[in-house]
Amino acid sequence: MPDAFLIVDDDPDVLKAAAAALAREAGRIDTAIAPDDLEDRAHLYDAVLLDMNFVPGARDGAAGLDSLARLHTADAALSVVLMTTYGGVALAVQALKRGAADFVLKPWRNEALADVMRAAAALTAERRASGVALTLEELERRAIARALSVYEGNVSHAAAALGLTRPALYRRMERHGL
Repeated sequence: MPDAFLIVDDDPDVLKAAAAALAREAGRIDTAIAPDDLEDRAHLYDAVLLDMNFVPGARDGAAGLDSLARLHTADAALSVVLMTTYGGVALAVQALKRGAADFVLKPWRNEALADVMRAAAALTAERRASGVALTLEELERRAIARALSVYEGNVSHAAAALGLTRPALYRRMERHGL
């Protein structure tokens, strides 16, 4: 069965561009201009591409992180990819720590966006097939690995981005075999 994607962004042009970029990747692409009532529809999708800012002038990503939490409450197996224009490494790490499958900056490269959404749908399928969503331990391991990758192995910078001390990060790295 082909994948079903939901794209949520308050900019109609972004919705059209993302839908066009993903047209070959999904059997169905739905769009929404606001994150309202997503919980009721979460089970209908294999992956969600979700903007982080819906309040005019907002750049902190709070609306997207709130919507991410609501989606995971409705369907813990659903992979959500967050996107924003105003992203930084700290925001990306925060999104991953809260359970986002990935993080995309606007403007994106169409091929990269398709790869990310394909991987997100595969992760959703894996979670649903096993009947188990990622554990908190696995989410933490992935967030640490991602931060270390983003900062090219610099433990001090990765620890700061994760909101940890260096010794705490070293302990967690050892626990996760990183």
